[in-house]
Amino acid sequence: MNIILLGPPGAGKGTQAATLVETRGMVQLSTGDMLRAAVAAGTPVGLQAKSVMASGGLVSDEIVSGIIGERLDQPDTESGVIFDGYPRTAAQAESLDALLAARGRTLDYVIELEVDEAALTDRVVGRYTCAKCGTGYHDKFKQPAVAGVCDVCGSTEFKRRPDDNAETVHTRMQEYRAKTAPILPIYEARGLVRRVDGMADIKHVAAAIGEILDK
Repeated sequence: MNIILLGPPGAGKGTQAATLVETRGMVQLSTGDMLRAAVAAGTPVGLQAKSVMASGGLVSDEIVSGIIGERLDQPDTESGVIFDGYPRTAAQAESLDALLAARGRTLDYVIELEVDEAALTDRVVGRYTCAKCGTGYHDKFKQPAVAGVCDVCGSTEFKRRPDDNAETVHTRMQEYRAKTAPILPIYEARGLVRRVDGMADIKHVAAAIGEILDK
């Protein structure tokens, strides 16, 4: 299966992608990660990207597509891939079609994790972690059994991400809509888009995605 997984920051996209990697052997293709890996490995496309980045320019669609093509040629992707952060434009969607077709593959689904902005804001703003072991907590949904003491390591120090605030969540949502708006109609027209309630608990979201992929 080859899918695009969409969802704004905080929707749980990363968690669900990790589950698919673990349970189905799929490979998550994050354009940012692949770009850095290609540059570090010194691949032909990576060298192109390095020169552009060194001059302060934006990496072109052609270079991004080349990096994805290089990655798709690696045998581990034959078990299926999750495209993360690509495509974001109509031109990139066309490039992805060509990349897959050249390798005898097709895009199976575009799965969007739908969220309620107000509820997502509550979810993001209320989260915090143990400063020592990284265990996650939430003001409303998951507090330590003993107030102020981590359930896992017993630490009494906690931290919050500075960008976990209502204003940032709103900005992220606007950015997400702007980036997904150009590609959703393309895949809607092909009947590939499926939507899942991203506000449900993690297991229910995973089960819903699993049902889509098993059809």
